[in-house]
Amino acid sequence: FLLSTKLENKKKGKLQKQICQVVLDHFEKQYATELGGTWTSVRDVLTYPLCWQYAVLLNKFSQSAELENTLRVKGYHPAFQGSLPYLPASFKCYIRRSPGRFPAQRHQAGKLKEYYLLNAASVLPVLALEVKDGEDVLDLCAAPGGKSVAILQCAYPGQFHCNEYDDLRSRWLKQTIESFIPDPLINLITLSRLDGRQIGDLKPELYDKVLVDAPCSNDRSWLFSSDLQKATLRLVQRKELTSLQFQLLRSAIKALRPGGSLVYSTCTLSKAENSDVINLILSSCSNVMPVDITEMAKAVSQEFTFLRGMQQHELLVLPEKGRAWGPMYIAKLKKM
Repeated sequence: FLLSTKLENKKKGKLQKQICQVVLDHFEKQYATELGGTWTSVRDVLTYPLCWQYAVLLNKFSQSAELENTLRVKGYHPAFQGSLPYLPASFKCYIRRSPGRFPAQRHQAGKLKEYYLLNAASVLPVLALEVKDGEDVLDLCAAPGGKSVAILQCAYPGQFHCNEYDDLRSRWLKQTIESFIPDPLINLITLSRLDGRQIGDLKPELYDKVLVDAPCSNDRSWLFSSDLQKATLRLVQRKELTSLQFQLLRSAIKALRPGGSLVYSTCTLSKAENSDVINLILSSCSNVMPVDITEMAKAVSQEFTFLRGMQQHELLVLPEKGRAWGPMYIAKLKKM
């Protein structure tokens, strides 16, 4: 027992050392104001990776009943149950209350992976998008590809356009798609490296559904920045992200067909990158309206903790011990 306690403390010490104080101080100032008393418990989860929850998204193209049995034996249960407004039977995602990570699978050429490990909150934007068979879909900022894979677990789009501007992330996206999607279907997926801000002008009114999982200040990874100079620069450049996010959303609206819908998501708690960006879009674009997603929130409230006081078209998943983790902001809009 003493030895395991020592090892645990050593592990804790290692994790504590990795926390970037500059980033934590910045977050303390901002989030104590924005989240009030909730910030203390959120901070405890964000700064302690040993309590993070990893979900297991099953790949319907490489199904294994054995895998589902193994997950159940290890204490996993389906994350999403029947009462959701949109939950295709083919979509299977498992989580468990206790923290930990199921073993990852390596990329093997010619062999499909059976599952994708991810933050369970990151599939909520996909479920909010409600993709149906035959619809033309754009994933505007698609790398590393988890949400693209999740979309394909739900439905077979007519056209599926996965875009990623960054070269390194684009290669990562390509590998993810190759690891999860079989040959006949892979041919229906278009991978591109376009500037997301220009897609609306290049492909106007071409899509029924658009996902904008925007570049944002990634609270979890930023807290563990090992390069102090880089972390400080990130915090300085943080203010510029809202302009990029706004431009990406405007481009996405142009790319949407009238009647089509759009989901915007980030993995930050920052109000400036979340509600403020959406409010600016709603006040400056007369052809979009908010879509109520409170039914989805109610249906998953057993697994996720949401920030109170949000508007009906938006959700913010707060990290909490023993719950499916975040942060994840989701907002849904419809084009008139």
